[in-house]
Amino acid sequence: MGMDPLAAWVSALAGPPEGMAMGLERMQAVMARLGLDARLPMPTILVAGTNGKGSTVATLEAIYAAAGYHTAAYTSPHLWRFEERLRLAGRPASADLWQTHLGRVKDASDATPLTFFEISTLAAVLMIAAAAVDVAILEVGLGGRLDAVNAFTPDCSVITTVDLDHQAWLGASRAAIGLEKAGILRPLVPAVYGDLDPCPSVEAQARALNVPLYRLGQDFRMDGDGGGRVWEGWGMRLPVPLSPLSGEGQWANIAVAWASVQLLQNRLPVPVQALTQGTVQLRLPGRCQELRPWGLAGPILLADVAHNPQAIRQLSAFLSARKGGGRCHAVVGMLRDKDLSGNLTPLLPLVDAWHCVNISDTTRAATAGDLMQVLRVLGVGSSTAHPGVAGAVEEARRGLGQEDCVLVFGSFHTVSQLPAAWLAEEG
Repeated sequence: MGMDPLAAWVSALAGPPEGMAMGLERMQAVMARLGLDARLPMPTILVAGTNGKGSTVATLEAIYAAAGYHTAAYTSPHLWRFEERLRLAGRPASADLWQTHLGRVKDASDATPLTFFEISTLAAVLMIAAAAVDVAILEVGLGGRLDAVNAFTPDCSVITTVDLDHQAWLGASRAAIGLEKAGILRPLVPAVYGDLDPCPSVEAQARALNVPLYRLGQDFRMDGDGGGRVWEGWGMRLPVPLSPLSGEGQWANIAVAWASVQLLQNRLPVPVQALTQGTVQLRLPGRCQELRPWGLAGPILLADVAHNPQAIRQLSAFLSARKGGGRCHAVVGMLRDKDLSGNLTPLLPLVDAWHCVNISDTTRAATAGDLMQVLRVLGVGSSTAHPGVAGAVEEARRGLGQEDCVLVFGSFHTVSQLPAAWLAEEG
């Protein structure tokens, strides 16, 4: 699979990644030339965190849409097409619109080399401003403090979770990573934090900046299990409908989104009906997504972009809860800068056969042979190598029935090789 044409163009516009220091100075310089203010004219929500960002953005987007607001949601990375990175009123911005505003960024930044993410963020915010949306929901790309999205001023900050990932850029400890995520906090601007085990560095930074910080499990909570969930906060107890998103971690993301909506009620009133309607209607391909592409007689397909230890632990818990007596065949492709051993270990007791794939659309990919070697060291007797996901899935499903599962996981690059029509199905 080659690079998406728009993504290839942005890559060509971007400066060389080596020697490009993280920081907001380049963003701010080009924003000034473009006439973009850090304070956008509409309420703006910044969403950072190790895991759960995309799900939280999608939940907020669906709730505000259900309440009748014109929404903008900027996320990364994309699964299939670069255009997916910005949704206006729930639909990806068109390639023509992207090209127009990427051209504006190019013209304004000739003397300032920008990264791929800085270019895409500037173009997306130009489109958001031009569309005059009612609410802008912006997902942080990496960390928080020095991320391009943090050049814009939030009216509500969201930190979903803090765990180990991208240590080469963000620091080797949870405390260091938490401090980077907390870089999106602003004095007196309300913030929502979704860790049931809060990171002390996040809380300390909130105190230092006099940030009203609302924490899952303390200031608001999600009670119950199965279909009997209740969200509690700000003196309210509201029943939560079943969501199309699977897994325990998704309930936390929904709780965080609901809390964020409450904090902005004065500027963006949302009735309870829109909270529940949006939660039922939200869609997000590739997040612990259960599908039946082979009909009711065939196995479940479970697709998950999980690629760090925290996300893999959540995936393992979900798989363990649903496994029963069925078999699980895993198709895995990962990036080599991830914790390969740490990501594979929690799944070892749950997977009956391993199919390792090569990822062809990035030079950062671990090879199928790399993954097989890690599995051998972890005690897996045998695994199979495949040049791509399609052949691996076809072999993995062979001989499996309706009680069984084919798990495809490890990276956005891996899940993106599944047919888009499958992941767009109602789960």
